[in-house]
Formats: sequence, C-alpha cells, structure tokens
Amino acid sequence: MGVEIERKFLVTSDAYKEGISGMRFLQGYLNSNKERVVRVRASGDTAQITIKGLPKGLARPEYEYEIPIADAEFLLKNICEQPIIEKTRYRVTFAGKEWEIDEFHGQNAGMVVAEIELDSIGEDFELPPWAGQEVSHDWRYFNSNLLSNPYSKWEDK
Repeated sequence: MGVEIERKFLVTSDAYKEGISGMRFLQGYLNSNKERVVRVRASGDTAQITIKGLPKGLARPEYEYEIPIADAEFLLKNICEQPIIEKTRYRVTFAGKEWEIDEFHGQNAGMVVAEIELDSIGEDFELPPWAGQEVSHDWRYFNSNLLSNPYSKWEDK
C-alpha cells in the first residue's frame, strides 16, 4: 500500500527561488471529501490521477498513476469540482532532503506552502531558513479544502 507522510510549513521569504524556476500546475478534484480525495493534476505534457485516504496523524494512504494529458485536460475542464487550483511548484534540496514549495494563484494567491515527504513519522530533518510555522494539521491548508474555503476568503491569514 502507498503511504504519504508529509509535513507542511508556511514560507516566510522567497529565498527558495534563488537559481531555480518553477513549474505551473493545474489541479482539480473529482472528490474533495477528506475520507477519499481523488485529484487530477496536469503540468506541461504530463498528468496524474491521485487517490488519497483519510489521514491518521501525518500519514495517509496515497496512490498515484500517470494518465494521458488529453484525459486530464478533459477531466479538469468538464468533470472536476470547480474552481481548479492553480499553483507554481518549486523543488528545492535542502540539507539532503527534497522540498516542494507551492506558490498559489487565483483565489489562493498569496499563500505559499513548503512540503517535505518523509519515510517515517519520526524522521529527522533540518528546517530551511525560509520555512516558518508548521501547518501540517491545519485542514485549511489541504489543497482539497481550498475549493470551498479559498485563501482569499480567510480572515485570519
């Protein structure tokens, strides 16, 4: 079984962008229910469908499969819940670990979150200088929740 162990942190500066470029993502949800999230993601000429189960702490079941880009484009436009999540993803290696930094656009503009996937819940890692408050347990920061509660509508950012 696939398992995702992920921690999320707010990003406090754009220092992570030095010397790298990001990749634009379009992301939609066939189901955004927290018990069984089904996501479609397209970037460039590649696409995936991802199925995630209910989190238990920092871990949750996750299965991801490549799909044809034409299928993803159709699903995003015609079947996925709206609005589509738009973001630019940056990949940064810091202290031997890969971080993914998502800079959101559209109704979620202004939100920048760094994620690290771990092999175990207790795995040690060094926090980069541009990573701030941890939001791993704050449901508002789950991409699937941004459909019904976009960042632009939060009063306590």
